[in-house]
Amino acid sequence: MTISYTLKVANSHFGGFSKLLFRWKGSIYKLLYKEFIVFVVLYAMLSLVYRWLLTEEQKLLYTKVAQYCNRSTDLIPISFVLGFYVTLIVNRWWAQYTSIPLPDQLMCVISSNVHGKDERGRILRRTLIRYANLSAVLILRSVSTRVLKRFPTMEHVVEAGFMTQDEHKKFESLHSDFNKYWIPCVWFTNLAAQARRDGRIRDDVALRLLMDELNLYRAKCSMLFHYDWISIPLVYTQVVTIAVYSFFAFCLIGRQFLEPLEPGQEGDLDMYIPLPTLLQFFFYAGWLKVAEQIINPFGEDDDDFETNKLIDRNLQVSLLSVDDMYQNLPPTVKDKYWNESTAQPPYTTATAAETSKPSFLGSTFDMRISEDTEQSQPMEASPGLLRIQTPLLSRFFTAVSPAISIKHSGQGPRGHPHLRRPWADGGFPSPHPNRPEDPESVACIEEEMEGEERWRGGEHTMAGGHPEGNRPLEAFEIQRKTLPLIQVKAPSSESIGADQKEAWEAQGCPKSTPFPEAE
Repeated sequence: MTISYTLKVANSHFGGFSKLLFRWKGSIYKLLYKEFIVFVVLYAMLSLVYRWLLTEEQKLLYTKVAQYCNRSTDLIPISFVLGFYVTLIVNRWWAQYTSIPLPDQLMCVISSNVHGKDERGRILRRTLIRYANLSAVLILRSVSTRVLKRFPTMEHVVEAGFMTQDEHKKFESLHSDFNKYWIPCVWFTNLAAQARRDGRIRDDVALRLLMDELNLYRAKCSMLFHYDWISIPLVYTQVVTIAVYSFFAFCLIGRQFLEPLEPGQEGDLDMYIPLPTLLQFFFYAGWLKVAEQIINPFGEDDDDFETNKLIDRNLQVSLLSVDDMYQNLPPTVKDKYWNESTAQPPYTTATAAETSKPSFLGSTFDMRISEDTEQSQPMEASPGLLRIQTPLLSRFFTAVSPAISIKHSGQGPRGHPHLRRPWADGGFPSPHPNRPEDPESVACIEEEMEGEERWRGGEHTMAGGHPEGNRPLEAFEIQRKTLPLIQVKAPSSESIGADQKEAWEAQGCPKSTPFPEAE
């Protein structure tokens, strides 16, 4: 039977856990007292032999051996190995409990979706939930010693009402080398499909919901089987056990009282009862015994799972849900707070003090804000502020895109055409359309492009004999001297080609249209 002490620790008070130390059933004393007695007896025997039976030369040799054993205990990582192992065992223990199949969700779906108050409807609902409980009994017989002792043969399962004689014959006629706990689940699916054809299940959505719940139920049965099949690796259990036993074997020799090696040398205090060593054995060996007890919680220890009680509970509750409670509803009336906007259930005198406590509205609800009105005024974002808040590395990569534009926009006819093709709004695209641009660099590019257009206009004017055709060129040269010089590493031809394609597609041109290649 599982030992429950939850009520004893519901409230924290002085010496709360101290009262639990005087319990015997399920305690560490009951679990460890035999090993503890053996360790004390062996320690006492070695102490008596050292004190009364050894000669002086033998005592001298024993002292050296004991000191060596005492130093060797520091080389065994018992805390690390044992702590990690017990943590793994405890997590596995709780995972096995959560894998026990419970029919609560399945019985609610059956009760609400398998219709009919007649005898046929009752038979369908009771048979469906009985198949689910039968599957759980079969898997628990395979993993729990308590359940196997209760149902040692399949005839006992038939006598208990989980299976009929015809179902038993059908079950035995199906030959398989593996565990057959899944057969009742297949019967469940076929019976549910028949109920859908007969109209007892009214739509496919209800049938799908029923199948989903059954699959979850069957998955838990399968998980229990695999937990029983796949254990903690034996080598790990052996390593932990050897580490604990060897540690205390060294302690039996190394923690004895020893006489000084040299005459006149001050020796240690002679403690006939080695209390620190006994406590260390109590902690470490007790830790190992805890892991030994819960590594398989389907046994018959004090804290193992009460699987037989779970079987009784599941069958009783599930049959009650799908049969007696089917369409058996209390009358629906107006509730007590029908005319009240805020429902407030009453408190007893013992809990009246809780009404004075304010409701929790959030950790920042009582936070005090500065009363300075200037600090509460909204501030408009400016490009300069955004640039300051931008990390240095992202600002560097942002400047790469316009710098490449400056490099290639000044090459005249040999520049890349896609870098000089303006948008509809008059702007120019970037080779990296998904990368944010630096506003100052973009402004410099636009001024440079405008200067280049004026320079081209000056060339055409000079070709036509215009007397003032050299003025745009002079203005352009002056402007170029005032522009900041941005130097970047020249990209490879492959990266430029990829950038051209990326910008060509960003302008809205279809992929099938070839983009102009750079000369």
